[in-house]
Amino acid sequence: MFETVIGLEVHTQLNTKSKLFCSCATSFNAEQNSNTCPTCLALPGALPVLNKEVLHKSIMLGTAVNATINQTSYFDRKSYFYPDSPTAYQITQLYTPVVEHGTLEIDFEDGSKKSIRINRAHIEADAGKNIHDGPVSKVDLNRAGTPLLEIVSEPDMRSSEEVILYLKKLHSIVRYLDISDANMQEGSFRCDVNVSIRPKGDEKLYTRVEIKNLNSFKFIEKAIAVEVERQTIAWEDGVYDEEILQETRLYDQDKQETRSMRGKEGAADYRYFPEPDLLPARIDDAMLEKYSKIPELPNEKRDRFVQQYNLSEYNANVITSSLEMAHFFEAMLKEGGTPKTAATWLTVELQARLKGGLNLSNTPATAKTMGQLVNRIDDQTISGKAAKEVLDYLMENDSDVDATIEKLGLKQMTDTGALETMCDEIICANEDKAEQYRGGKEKLFGFFVGQVMKASKGSANPQAVNEILKAKLG
Repeated sequence: MFETVIGLEVHTQLNTKSKLFCSCATSFNAEQNSNTCPTCLALPGALPVLNKEVLHKSIMLGTAVNATINQTSYFDRKSYFYPDSPTAYQITQLYTPVVEHGTLEIDFEDGSKKSIRINRAHIEADAGKNIHDGPVSKVDLNRAGTPLLEIVSEPDMRSSEEVILYLKKLHSIVRYLDISDANMQEGSFRCDVNVSIRPKGDEKLYTRVEIKNLNSFKFIEKAIAVEVERQTIAWEDGVYDEEILQETRLYDQDKQETRSMRGKEGAADYRYFPEPDLLPARIDDAMLEKYSKIPELPNEKRDRFVQQYNLSEYNANVITSSLEMAHFFEAMLKEGGTPKTAATWLTVELQARLKGGLNLSNTPATAKTMGQLVNRIDDQTISGKAAKEVLDYLMENDSDVDATIEKLGLKQMTDTGALETMCDEIICANEDKAEQYRGGKEKLFGFFVGQVMKASKGSANPQAVNEILKAKLG
């Protein structure tokens, strides 16, 4: 039996307005090669100037993961040549990063927790983008020089489940802090996975393989499974040392395999040396104090929701897993509905209807609308079944809750006198079944409830019907 050992390198693109060392915009989807200047094109004589906003966001991240924040950190030059890097080197932080020695706690569905150590988070400049178009490759340098925080974990994860929990928590944290939009499809939150295996009980770390530039949780999970299987087969076949090399591999989703990209370089290969064009990055006490005051984080918000709104820890975890959902939930509550009903209708009913590009930011059923719908369920204007019809209508039509209830004729019948008359009529029409019920055939109670609901065309309040029938049937 083997144990999987996994460490992650997460590249988080910071949402500064300008690049790391120049004033070029960092906007996504701009015309190719339009956000460039002599500095990010590495033209002779152009020198880098550090964007201080990057330090501010680094402090926030370091505070969120309980890390050490080095008030003096240094930049280093990492030499490599690729077409998307006009400098032929990358400015990064190898020896003294801005953030190091942090932790991130992940939560399992059974309520257990695990702490994952974070080795470091260092500042570095992103490369450009290669665009492969048939036999031709093009280079877009708009992204070159965009500020990154590379967040490096220790090899503390033992399964793809732990990896996804860690990534989702980290993704949530950077969104809560508003230091990155963390859009995986656009590449502003991407991950390199370092995978190795070892016999269970063995503490030795064996050859690790890096799987490069994974940008979706689904692909990360599949890539780990494929690579673990490859390494396990090699070990069992006795060819582990020959086939499992320290290298960088790519994940091919179509063929469901990882494929060798290049041998894994070491520090000597990159010829690291102190960056000659930049002074040390210094964080004074005032800056540290100011940017250490961070917003409420997911775990804190979850605990508050449990305490303040009496939610289950599971529901609170689901709702606070994204900042958008947490804000949506609290906006729903401003309409006066109960937290428990709001949680159910947000996490189950609305989520099930968010398809085809719809999400919480563009759903026709806004937070205010959903809050009003929950209100009408709580005050028994409509039943839960009718509320589903209302929500379906609102997802397709521009209308408000009350107008939709009236239009669809779904308002619950709560007039006690009218319901009693209806119940009397049903009992009189089914005296034989009423006697059987009184004689001990309790399952017939459902028959009477169904008949009243049918007679009222589904508009009778089920709770009131139950109470009236129990009284009249004895």
